[in-house]
Amino acid sequence: MRTSLLNPRRTLANRGETISVVVRAADPMAGLGAAHILGADARLIVLPESDAEHAQVIVVIDEFVGDNVFGFLQDVRAASQRDTPPRSVIVTDNFRVDSLMMAIQCGMAAVLPRSSTQDEELVRTVFAVSQGAACLPFWLQGTLLTQLDRMRRDILEPNGLTLSGLSKRERDVIRLLADGHSTEEIAAMLSYSERTVKNILHGLMRRYGLANRAHAVAFAWRAGVL
Repeated sequence: MRTSLLNPRRTLANRGETISVVVRAADPMAGLGAAHILGADARLIVLPESDAEHAQVIVVIDEFVGDNVFGFLQDVRAASQRDTPPRSVIVTDNFRVDSLMMAIQCGMAAVLPRSSTQDEELVRTVFAVSQGAACLPFWLQGTLLTQLDRMRRDILEPNGLTLSGLSKRERDVIRLLADGHSTEEIAAMLSYSERTVKNILHGLMRRYGLANRAHAVAFAWRAGVL
């Protein structure tokens, strides 16, 4: 198998649900072919490229994916008024590893090989991406993990941060809170004042929109801090 779903959510739309999709292709014939394949599924609505900001998924078909494609995707996401900006499926045989992080910033959620992707695989991937899943070749998954680890080591950790976005002080406090310690106990264990502990927790909850301390602990657990 070439690809793997990184987020095992639903990969098919619910009955009666429709997904809006736009096809952008450097080759007009390839674009028409993909639009025909996707449009043949009654659950998909293929929009013209001019309506890309209204789409849920954008399928990009190109021999090479570079600045023109990334600029287009950035503009579409900036113009989108959807709660979740459009995510994209890149169909190419020449994906550049050094453009991975830029592609992710532009909403890329899947990469498919242009030369061997079957019709059903394209449709299935569009549905998966619309539901929040990611579908990347195994070799690209490895590259992503390597780049994230480099970011953690070279950028985040020297500034007291982690991939979770929590500082060392926040991690220390939330771990003790999860162990059942009171504000007074946490302050004594970390040699902080009680006000400092409260300020750390307040800043964390405000930044992530957390309702209370229990919510903060649950957030830290999901982020892999605990």
